Amino acid sequence: MKTAKTINTQRSAITDIATILVGALLQSAAMRLFLIPGMMVSGGISGAAQIVQSFTGWPIGVMVMFGNLPLLMLGWRYLGGNRFALRTAAAVVLFSLFTDLLVPVLPREGITGDMVLQALYGGVMLGAGLGLVYRGRGTSGGSDILGRILSRQRGISMTQAYVITDGVVVLASGFVFGWERALYSLIVIYVSGLAAELISEGNRILRTALIVSNHPETVSNRICTVLERGVTILPGSGAYTAQPRPVLFCVLTRAEINILKTIVHESDPDAFMVIGQANEALGEGFQPLKRA
Repeated sequence: MKTAKTINTQRSAITDIATILVGALLQSAAMRLFLIPGMMVSGGISGAAQIVQSFTGWPIGVMVMFGNLPLLMLGWRYLGGNRFALRTAAAVVLFSLFTDLLVPVLPREGITGDMVLQALYGGVMLGAGLGLVYRGRGTSGGSDILGRILSRQRGISMTQAYVITDGVVVLASGFVFGWERALYSLIVIYVSGLAAELISEGNRILRTALIVSNHPETVSNRICTVLERGVTILPGSGAYTAQPRPVLFCVLTRAEINILKTIVHESDPDAFMVIGQANEALGEGFQPLKRA
């Protein structure tokens, strides 16, 4: 008899695969509607396949699938074994199939001949698909795998690794498709990265506040009652005066910052406050803390 944990695991796996499927479909549609007609590359194996296809006429999806096989093997060895390989393989196979199967369905010339629209809408759609693949705990294969391996094995940052792997493809596209289209390809890569981050992690940008006040109880009580946010009081001391100076720490949304400033000013006009940015908050009052 299946346990509740087993059922939840199976449901999670099904949800992940469904999310990856939709993400792969969006990526393929972006390729067929905008990037391939506009001769713009997004880097990685798919971009290299576009360049090769311009000379040989070979199907892009088939080349993407075979081009990812050695990288999938490397990823299986260095990046997490079966758990990594299965979801990434699903993303690669689905993307490859959709890219070729959509050929008779979608117009070969795309839906616009404007290169600006092709770069922007292609980048957004491609990034949205990639973000869904990430949410399904997969990767897009190609330069994503190579970038992570370079990062782990050579100590190169992920940003530098992506610049290296995608930069080579964009440089090659400049010789084949022209440098103007290569410049638009850089816009595609940038826009798709922003869209992928927004879809995969959500709009969770928050604000953190550190407050040094002579009236910590008054300030913290008003934050708790007016904003209904928790406050942590950290022990501190002034370096110059050597006097104890408690430090208040709290996390808020962007919309609550102006209210916080008003609360602090009214409670202690002489307080010192630093406002920072947090990418994500997990736990009570925010996103539930759960296993990724």
